[in-house]
Amino acid sequence: MRRMFVIMLIGMAVVGSLALPALAGETKAKTEKAKGEMKADFEETKGEAKALTEEAKGNKTKAELERAKGNVKGAGERAKGESKAAMEKVK
Repeated sequence: MRRMFVIMLIGMAVVGSLALPALAGETKAKTEKAKGEMKADFEETKGEAKALTEEAKGNKTKAELERAKGNVKGAGERAKGESKAAMEKVK
């Protein structure tokens, strides 16, 4: 009886230790995705701020260019976050 209990405890420890890296990978993936989203929002906000500055100066064309650059950089940061999250899930 005692021997069976010890074997069960060892088995539970082995199974539990195998699950920990999987949980860590999921957490890291969520973190990377959130960082990508945060950087994307920052780049889009920065582009919008530059666009508003240019509109205040009267340069509507340059304002649209700055807005578009912010959106493109934001999309790039989102894509990087997604790819890093996918890499972490695979590990």
